[in-house]
Amino acid sequence: MSPPTFRNVLEMIGNTPLMAVQRLDTGPCELFLKLENQNPGGSIKDRVGLYLIEAAERAGQLKPGMTLVEATAGNTGLGLALVAAQKGYRLLLVIPDKMSQEKIFHLKAMGAEVVMTRSDVSKGHPEYYRDTAERLAREMSGAYFVNQFGNPANAQAHAQTTAPEIWAQMDERLDAVVCGAGTGGTLAGLTQFFSRTAPGVQLVLADPQGSGLASYATTGRLPEKMTPWLVEGIGGDSVPPVGDFSRVSQAITIPDAEAFRTCRELLKKEGVIAGTSTGTLLAAALRWCRAQQTPRRVVTFVCDSGNKYLSKVYNDYWMLDQGFLERTEHGDLRDLIARRATERAAITVNSTETVMAAYRRMKLYDVSQVPVMQDGRIVGIVDEEDILVEVIANPAHFNEPVTRAMASHLVTVPADASVAQLMEIFKRGMVAIVMHGQEFQGLITRIDLLNWLRRKQ
Repeated sequence: MSPPTFRNVLEMIGNTPLMAVQRLDTGPCELFLKLENQNPGGSIKDRVGLYLIEAAERAGQLKPGMTLVEATAGNTGLGLALVAAQKGYRLLLVIPDKMSQEKIFHLKAMGAEVVMTRSDVSKGHPEYYRDTAERLAREMSGAYFVNQFGNPANAQAHAQTTAPEIWAQMDERLDAVVCGAGTGGTLAGLTQFFSRTAPGVQLVLADPQGSGLASYATTGRLPEKMTPWLVEGIGGDSVPPVGDFSRVSQAITIPDAEAFRTCRELLKKEGVIAGTSTGTLLAAALRWCRAQQTPRRVVTFVCDSGNKYLSKVYNDYWMLDQGFLERTEHGDLRDLIARRATERAAITVNSTETVMAAYRRMKLYDVSQVPVMQDGRIVGIVDEEDILVEVIANPAHFNEPVTRAMASHLVTVPADASVAQLMEIFKRGMVAIVMHGQEFQGLITRIDLLNWLRRKQ
């Protein structure tokens, strides 16, 4: 039987594949991944976007020419943007500032208008993203506030599509589902379906460390103190109105570091590139599976594609900055260098290259200066100001050798120098060139020092 031909992208939402985990340690259990990254918009939230908009249309709340307004951690926004573009609606999204650049670029490319707000504030604060979206919807003429956190269509999307698909794909032999909660829609939809169809199926909540939802699911109360987390799209500091935690049998809290490393392990061992919330869900599912004494059949989700997180979880230098990857420690200034020359990671330019080559390398790697190397030795350094001074009067000087623009009087520090010596260099508007004997080790900038100090907290 040949695969179906779809009339439009909206018909492709749902009916995502289920994949067995083969190379990760699942203890005595069989673990399956519901590949929601295979939806056309790349996430499970395509289902929600379609249901939210079509429910509003059926109710007469959304009519042609109106503007959709919503608060989103990214993926619901992408789902809404996909559907809104196909149906011709304007879309305004309010998102917290911890969202990945890839998500923001994706949203804007699909025609959505994006308003950024703070991610370090809670409900009740005037800059909290959900409160901001609701206020903007009230102030705008012809606006419809989607309200995914309180809209019953959110849960219906999963009760009517996601859960029945899982049940059928598992041949009605299923012991547990591990899921997260952001809006609470997935959990509520699974609860609705399995309470009617298969009450014996356990629902396990995976929650980021710092969120309050694991506590609420197990005790009925939010903790007094909650702290920010980096995983996107799940967790919360308030209970989502659409959420239903009544059938959660266990809640597992996962630190960011474990979630992010699990994402990378999933890609390396199973070939699936997934987003950060998947790391939380999969880490929790693996913990749950390994703790079982008898075989169980378990499902969890690949919530979205990791293509939207290449600058974060799949970027070694971002992971190092966060303290999520370990590397050799020297106990001196070499530990502060983000891109070590000894690991062939330093961004450099050769003395035989042009000013243009240095400029392009700085743009490509988002750095402000590059060392100039000759025969393995550092002979200069060139920064944005050096290049600007060289080309301001004659842009043709981009084609001149980089040695014409570089500063050749180098101020270096030995690897065993103190942090106080770094500060003296920074006060002079320079970066620190770290040497170990005669060997160039790398550069230390102000942000490198800040990252190192933060990791020491």
